[in-house]
Amino acid sequence: MSKKKHPTTPALRALRCAEISFTVFLYKYEEQGGALQAAGALSLEKRAVIKTLVFQNEKKDGLLVLMHGDMQVSAKQLARQLHFKKTVPCDPKQAMKLTGYKVGGISPFGTRTPLPVYFESSILDLKNIYINGGKRGLLVKIESSCLKNALGATPVAVALPL
Repeated sequence: MSKKKHPTTPALRALRCAEISFTVFLYKYEEQGGALQAAGALSLEKRAVIKTLVFQNEKKDGLLVLMHGDMQVSAKQLARQLHFKKTVPCDPKQAMKLTGYKVGGISPFGTRTPLPVYFESSILDLKNIYINGGKRGLLVKIESSCLKNALGATPVAVALPL
């Protein structure tokens, strides 16, 4: 059986460099489809597909928030838990400037600018997660423990139903 070719991205390079085992999954990207569309395209549990969201605080400092595909982030709760006056999602241009990735293809691994990473604490309840590999239409399967170990990510409780 031949291997499918996939692009090499800064995220995949960072995973290899950190010696994190991963499996690549390619799917047909749809504009505005998000994690739910990716889960459907690959027949994955929506909760296990983790989206990487770029936020900024009142000082315009960027940060990443990792959230279940079937949930959304409470910006108010995020600000409270991180002791900021407010947090808001970055616009696509700012998100690309900070991460080096286009919206829809943002990975917490291999970002252009090192950013603090926060993740919904219940993500650790999952053994494996599917997270963007640094390109639209590209997910990687990794163990959820990699978030704390490789990214130094901090757990938060900021999930709201979609």
